[in-house]
Amino acid sequence: QVPLIESGGGLVQTGGSLRLSCAASDRTFIINIMAWFRQAPGKEREFVAAISASGGITEYADFLEGRFTISRDGALNTMYLQMNNLQPEDTATYYCAAVRSITLGRTADDYTYWGQGTQVTVSS
Repeated sequence: QVPLIESGGGLVQTGGSLRLSCAASDRTFIINIMAWFRQAPGKEREFVAAISASGGITEYADFLEGRFTISRDGALNTMYLQMNNLQPEDTATYYCAAVRSITLGRTADDYTYWGQGTQVTVSS
């Protein structure tokens, strides 16, 4: 297992911004696709965004409407999620996920490695 470590969560007001980070504890380990998922209380874990190893291919959940941007530093096995214009419905625990496969997936089953999650709370 390659632990993934998330950071950057917190409490923010509606319309505010946060930047999440995810780093693989072992920078030499080969992982390809990295992604963000989120899970709100009482709801299933849902796909947010994913990015290829080079950073050249990205996919986003339709509900984001361009508010979030995923990026990556491949050399450091680090991924970021810039979240702008946050809304109360964005409140959730955000999870970092990764896989050695080169196929960019949108379901939790597509990913092998997971972080512990970081809480994002948006107050109205």
